[in-house]
Amino acid sequence: MQNFFKNIYERHNRRKKLMEIYKDLSNPASKEFEKLLNNQFTKNTIEEGKVIEGKINKITEKFVFLFIEGLKSEPVLDINELKSMGLSKSIAIGETISVLLEKIEDKNGDVVVSASKAQKIKGWDKLVEAYEKKEPIMGKITSKCKGGCIVEHLDTGSLMFLPGSQISDKPLKNIDHLMNEPQKFALIKLDRVRGNACVSRREIISTFKKEDKAKIIEKYKVGDIIKNAEVKGYSSFGCFFNVNNELDVLVHLQEISYSRVSHPDEIFNIGEKHDLKVISVDKEKLQVGCSIKQLSPDPFEHIENYELKKIYKAKVVKIMDFGAFCELEPGLTTLLHSSELSWTKKNTSVKKMFKVGDEIDCVITEIDKSKRRVAISHKLTKDNPFEIFEKKYPIGSEVNGEIINKNEYSLFINIEKLDIDAFLHCNDLTYLDNGEEELKKFNKGDQIKVKVLEIKVDDQKIRVGLKQTQPDPFNWFKDKEVNNIITVKIVSTDNKGLVVRPEGCEMDFIIRKNQIAINPADARTSRFTGGERIDCAISEIDFNKRKVSLSIKLLEELEKKEALEKYGSEGSGKNLPFSTLSEELNKKNKK
Repeated sequence: MQNFFKNIYERHNRRKKLMEIYKDLSNPASKEFEKLLNNQFTKNTIEEGKVIEGKINKITEKFVFLFIEGLKSEPVLDINELKSMGLSKSIAIGETISVLLEKIEDKNGDVVVSASKAQKIKGWDKLVEAYEKKEPIMGKITSKCKGGCIVEHLDTGSLMFLPGSQISDKPLKNIDHLMNEPQKFALIKLDRVRGNACVSRREIISTFKKEDKAKIIEKYKVGDIIKNAEVKGYSSFGCFFNVNNELDVLVHLQEISYSRVSHPDEIFNIGEKHDLKVISVDKEKLQVGCSIKQLSPDPFEHIENYELKKIYKAKVVKIMDFGAFCELEPGLTTLLHSSELSWTKKNTSVKKMFKVGDEIDCVITEIDKSKRRVAISHKLTKDNPFEIFEKKYPIGSEVNGEIINKNEYSLFINIEKLDIDAFLHCNDLTYLDNGEEELKKFNKGDQIKVKVLEIKVDDQKIRVGLKQTQPDPFNWFKDKEVNNIITVKIVSTDNKGLVVRPEGCEMDFIIRKNQIAINPADARTSRFTGGERIDCAISEIDFNKRKVSLSIKLLEELEKKEALEKYGSEGSGKNLPFSTLSEELNKKNKK
């Protein structure tokens, strides 16, 4: 308590002296005091959120005490914080440390400062300065993360993000050799609000390469011929070539060939070597443009030398899934589509027929000078087998063949070992209504005699039939007419009606349920078991549609009509005795 009152007394005396000084501002002592006070305020501007320098005043096992002019109490730092920051050498009495003044006075009356936050702020300021001046910074890759790596700034310890695409100018499968190695990085993005930084190692590498590339490009001039440039890659707009492992050049799509090219992969393969002509040199962009087509004269200037439907030699230069690209002469590239390879083989594989470098016969089918397009065909160099077939086997001819394929509804027949497949539908196997059942009797390799039914040379289709080589069972009805009575045998029964076969005919027909009897009560299929011989009448016959309808009901109507015509009217016999007996018995039973 004694010290407390002593401090109060000393403060009171100081205030009293100050009042005495300021009574007379013209006093020399007052002016000197004012001058000292202004100097002190100029030196130390104490504000929260600023980085200030603190002098180490005291060190214990756990804490470091600082002295900062203008603060009412000594700020305290955790000694472990300073050691983790790599400032263990600076922990000595009398040394100065930069700290961030977070609070001049917290709820406990203490000053709150942070050395680590001050270091980050100072580091960020250095990064901002380097970013604005476009200067590289020194750092090291400390760890990998999703999408890239973490880089530590060597000067300040600030952590920055290195995207995977910015690690190198070439894809790297392993970057272990780059870990923890001091190296230069370029700052490519700063987020001042979030305090995030993004760096690039690739840009540093490219900068050095640009200097070397500029020297290389100076060696090339427009008109130079580059020998044996290797195809490195291609895109939709052109093809890239590697020149002597020192320079990559672009051949634009329009400079590849005088013919129309949709994509470079139609012409080139990776690794191929071609001669190039330099057509442009851009020293600012460090780019060299080249051409292949300008190494030879434009073939379309003398395209009139080529004639349609005439056979020429063409060299296969590129094989694709849809055909092959061929050269009629250097610079004149044409497409041989897979549909123009063979007359008979569909979906033919070009790879099975030709290889790159083969010289093949072809016929020019189209020349479009405005579109700079030439179309060729290989199959036109050979006789059309369908025309040969049409001359040798006109429609109606019967020929022998071998079944070479079969599916669920048809057969494919090779006619006398010609390179042509004829189509045989199951409906043309038999005159009966069970063509699919008949199809099951045939197998690949079976020999068969068929009749030519249809030839379409333009569509490359031939249709044949088997049943047409046999007598038509429908001819059994040639001398028959509607209302004729015939005898049939019941083959089977079902809910729809009776399946019957006329005697002497090999075809089956159906007597529908509603045609079994006049009386609906008698129109039951259960009356028949199968195998019975019954009479019926022809109710409909159409030779064009090969259609016949049979009816027992019609037969009864015809017989009834004949009886009425022969024995009297429908009411005859009603006046005879017992003529109404059945009706009276029915009435009695109902009662």
